[in-house]
Amino acid sequence: MVKETGYYDILGVQPNATEAELKKAYRKLAMKYHPDKNPEAGDKFKAISQAYEVLADSDKRKLYDRGGEEAIKEGGTSSGGGLHSPMDIFDMFFGGGGGGGGRRRGPAKGKDVVHQLKVSLEDLYNGATRKLALQKNVICDKCEGRGGKRGAVEKCPNCRGSGMQVRIAQMGFGLVQQIQSMCHDCQGQGERINPRDRCKNCQGHKVARVRKILEVHIDKGMKDGQQIRFSGEGDQVPGLEPGDIVIVLDEKEHDTFTRKGQNLFMPMDIKLVESLCGFTKTVATLDKRTLVINNLPGDVIKTDDIKVVNNEGMPRYKDPFNRGQLIIQFKVIFPEKLSNNQCEKLEKILPGRVEPILPDDAEPVHLLEYDPHRQQHSGNAYDSDGEDGPQQGQRVQCAQS
Repeated sequence: MVKETGYYDILGVQPNATEAELKKAYRKLAMKYHPDKNPEAGDKFKAISQAYEVLADSDKRKLYDRGGEEAIKEGGTSSGGGLHSPMDIFDMFFGGGGGGGGRRRGPAKGKDVVHQLKVSLEDLYNGATRKLALQKNVICDKCEGRGGKRGAVEKCPNCRGSGMQVRIAQMGFGLVQQIQSMCHDCQGQGERINPRDRCKNCQGHKVARVRKILEVHIDKGMKDGQQIRFSGEGDQVPGLEPGDIVIVLDEKEHDTFTRKGQNLFMPMDIKLVESLCGFTKTVATLDKRTLVINNLPGDVIKTDDIKVVNNEGMPRYKDPFNRGQLIIQFKVIFPEKLSNNQCEKLEKILPGRVEPILPDDAEPVHLLEYDPHRQQHSGNAYDSDGEDGPQQGQRVQCAQS
């Protein structure tokens, strides 16, 4: 029993969510509310990152379940400080570098660009190639990334090349506060170009926006959340090595099958006569084959019974000829009503009923259809009167002479 569910609610999962469910929830929410895509959702992105940081760490999660957010703030976990920056958590999750390990050697690298690609279960089963059109920044070829003519770039006199402005704010009682903000003259670049000398192609931004078509190859057996990385295809920035474009596969829900690892699960409804006397059913596979499912007469199947078909699940990634199982869960559909004649025939065929021994004071009752929205209010012999008198109406008293 957890003390509070705030972090679970933020991620939209239950308190008993698995690690895989936490990862999937964080991935979808982090990409939806990332500041690059949703600039006004900074607080939401921070809350999502904080919730995932705690719940993804087994020690912190146990501490949170016992004492709530207050316990996390007070500390007391052996797992260390962990990640505190929402962007660090995002980069760590999507493989964008950082994460507390050794720093990269060589040229600094630009940010990775993450795109989500919706794919069907058929795409993951059979493999597919999808074309993805996107916009990216490239170094302006007209000015070679200078932003203007040679020698036209000068240090911003307003911020003295730092890109930041510092102002003093009076707080009262003789207290002052330094507030740092981006320089509006150079937009945080630390340099500026005279408008007359700016490059006409990039307007002094040093980069131009171009349309890029990527061919995304989805291999057989890939799974939901798997990443396909295009090295060096991210936005280009002068002085930085381009980052990567990261495609994250987002599996769409299927009408028939549910994937769990290498196995495929499906429900199958059968009639009562089929559960008792056998049946033949067909199953359309994800690669458009038809499987014939047989069950012999007398091999009784009950509701929630599970049968498997080997080697008809999902292909294994990088080893597509090795497949998991197709797992079928049955539900027996009973008839709504039977005639007296049908009941008599069934009684002759099926094992006999066991008649109970009824005591003399046995009370017959009638079975009715259950309605959860209807509450039956009935008196109770052990109900006690409240302060305002009887709750179930006036009680009958014996007349006294």
